[in-house]
Amino acid sequence: MTVVAFDFDGTLSDSEMTVLLGNQCGVADEMAEITERSMNDEIEYAESLRRRAALLEGLDDDAVETAFAEVELREGAAALIESLNDAGVTTAILTGGFERGVEAALEREDVAVDHVVSNRLPMAEGRLTGEVEGPLIEGTKDTALEELATRVDAALEETVAVGDGANDLPMLRVAGLSIGFDPKPAVEPHCEVVVDSMAGVRDALLAEGVLDRE
Repeated sequence: MTVVAFDFDGTLSDSEMTVLLGNQCGVADEMAEITERSMNDEIEYAESLRRRAALLEGLDDDAVETAFAEVELREGAAALIESLNDAGVTTAILTGGFERGVEAALEREDVAVDHVVSNRLPMAEGRLTGEVEGPLIEGTKDTALEELATRVDAALEETVAVGDGANDLPMLRVAGLSIGFDPKPAVEPHCEVVVDSMAGVRDALLAEGVLDRE
């Protein structure tokens, strides 16, 4: 296995970016409900993301910055990414979440991945427009994983996908190894390995020879 691709919200991070943003303008409960329905495959992901972005219209940049400052990597995530990087494995984050939040969390832990594919919340005159843009709105994570594998000259059979929600299903289905991180009920049957911690992900990667035991 030469490529490991992670989902972000709910996987590498236990934060949910849209909910943190929603806290800044009093719509967190509505955000959480839409997110849960999407992760359980009850509504289309693109529709859920647009609904959540619309609720954020008018939020100013200071509040956005405050929300993204609360995005944190899950315990053990930074160390796992570092181990993969040291082993020469291509690391990636494929997320319908937002570039600024991912970057803030990685920078805080002083860790980096090789590739980030994510969405953005456009602003006008210092406020969110209520729109969302990026490759993972209508685009799906299987396509993103396939494109990444091609870019680094790896076969799909050499990739690992780690995710938890319905929008992760496309990449989990095509990856050489699918790891469900505390997956939603609709997702778990499609995962070859199910874990509930970053230590569990590490153990799965050790078992597959992606990482060497120290």
